[in-house]
Amino acid sequence: MVAQLKKQWFFIGIAVMILIAFTLPGVGLFMRAYKVLNIGIFLTFFITGLTLETSSLLEQLKNVKVLTAALLSSLFIFPGLAYFLAQLAFKPWPDFSIGALIIGVAPVTVASGTVMTAIALGNVPLSLFICVLCNFMSILTIPFVLNLFLQFGDTVIELPVLQMLTGLTIKVLIPTLIGQILRPKLKEMIAPYGKAFSIFNQAIVLLIILNAVASSTGKILEVGPVLALVFGFMIGLHILILAMNFGISKLLKLDRPSTSAFTIHTSQKTLTISYLVWAGYFATAYPMALIPAICYHLTQMIMDTIVAHRFRRKEEKIRSKV
Repeated sequence: MVAQLKKQWFFIGIAVMILIAFTLPGVGLFMRAYKVLNIGIFLTFFITGLTLETSSLLEQLKNVKVLTAALLSSLFIFPGLAYFLAQLAFKPWPDFSIGALIIGVAPVTVASGTVMTAIALGNVPLSLFICVLCNFMSILTIPFVLNLFLQFGDTVIELPVLQMLTGLTIKVLIPTLIGQILRPKLKEMIAPYGKAFSIFNQAIVLLIILNAVASSTGKILEVGPVLALVFGFMIGLHILILAMNFGISKLLKLDRPSTSAFTIHTSQKTLTISYLVWAGYFATAYPMALIPAICYHLTQMIMDTIVAHRFRRKEEKIRSKV
């Protein structure tokens, strides 16, 4: 029983965060007043830079077609599909269509995509390169892609592109680069703390969920059962994106390890940067817009674990025949 609780602590933590948010909604104001998440997110990206092994990435530069496809799929096609399909599904609830776009423009996950690729016995260096490239490029693409697609919505929203670029650079790129600069000196020292860093990053995700739910408890109670529709939409969207990326990998004629890396990692999205975009530019007008991002995050964690194990079983069968 205890072992199972330890294994599922993150999902238990989500339930606890939601309970706290509805019981003590003022906790969101406290977190904003004392900039708890700002500090936590800065440390998250600092740890990302500190722990990201990039020495094996240069050999992946030759995969120009694969990397270009990953960028197009993750940062352009995904947000377009998410936003326009969400507009059809959530006509009376603009928060959710805006939220689908916010998670759509976000880059791929830093940790879980690579972990899932490793579980699948996939091409981990390719997974890492997709991660690094998408995260750095997203700082440039997010403001422009948001502005582009929002012109086609029912409510035209003009975002301060330069301000967003500056904000994302300061909050994401700079701490990551500081971590990378310090990595050669601290690599050996931090080696035993890999699990602790992973737990810290997941704890920040839990705080993001707490803040998002606490900031919109009244609205969430109003829409009630519609949240089931949001979850259903995100499950369908993730299945669509997985199928699309698997199809792209087949068109590119990738080998099986690279196919699993491309399919899984290019289909994942990070909640942390979604939060930065929502909190900075949408939280006041669209308080529930982070809910789709939370739903997608939970969906990908569950579904991609299953997908990774399916890839693994196929790879093990092939290796056993060799």
